[in-house]
Amino acid sequence: MKWNLEWLRTFKAIYETGTLSAAAQELFISQPGVSLHLNSLEAFTGHKLFDRSARRMVPTEKGKILYNYIIDPLKKLEIGEQHFHNRALDERITISIGMCFETFQYTLEEHIAQLPFNLIIKFGEYPQMQQDLDNGLLDLIITPQKGNQQNLVYQPFSKERIVLIAGCQTDTTELEALLQDNKIKEASQLLKNSSGTAPQRIWITSGISGQHILANILISAPITLYPISVPLYVVSAITKAFLLFLIFCAEAIASGKIKLVWEGQSPVENTLYFGTRKKTMYQEEISKLETLLQENGRFPY
Repeated sequence: MKWNLEWLRTFKAIYETGTLSAAAQELFISQPGVSLHLNSLEAFTGHKLFDRSARRMVPTEKGKILYNYIIDPLKKLEIGEQHFHNRALDERITISIGMCFETFQYTLEEHIAQLPFNLIIKFGEYPQMQQDLDNGLLDLIITPQKGNQQNLVYQPFSKERIVLIAGCQTDTTELEALLQDNKIKEASQLLKNSSGTAPQRIWITSGISGQHILANILISAPITLYPISVPLYVVSAITKAFLLFLIFCAEAIASGKIKLVWEGQSPVENTLYFGTRKKTMYQEEISKLETLLQENGRFPY
């Protein structure tokens, strides 16, 4: 195991500012992120580096020794960073965003080349995105879930609707007849079985909780779910009896590329939020991304 340079930069900021909150402001990361770096460094060194009080972080003897040992190399690194930054003013800023794959594919992917900054896109589970945002690893997330981190702020901007769709060549006559007669259990059994005209599989987008959808759309015993993201043009070409839960499909339904099978007994909708830290050095770039997503995103279904 090796120590992380960011741990040392955080340690230096705590040492010089005297508090976790002041260090967080200087580094533009969350206070929990500062605590995480310090705890990791203390675990690595095997020594307590600060005595924690209500008002100030007081360095221990080991903390003072470590500070004196690293301060000159860190200052040289900072001078070098400033030197090369001044020599490369045309270098682009990099913004890190967390979102599900479908959101990226249907709202942002085609606009990346137009942006005056670089993007790093991270796909994953929403709780992990919130944690990474709080720790300064992400700058913006798009999420249907609000966390309780004090350093984060959530701004609602749209809704997504979850519906049951099928490829345009799929025979859904039997299924639609059951749904028309409100025979939900029978329709669910038809989806689960492989006999007759029943679908062989159900595809579900990876960014959505499958069991949550089933509980709202088809109330039944669990069925086999394949958490695979599939482009709509693939779905439209399916000739076998495959069905798909998807959210970004309004244009494809309107054009006849796919067909809407059912919207559920009641609409299943999620509010989408922009999640950001309360303080960030990239507010201009984040605002540009938020505007782009609001203007060009295909929300909702």
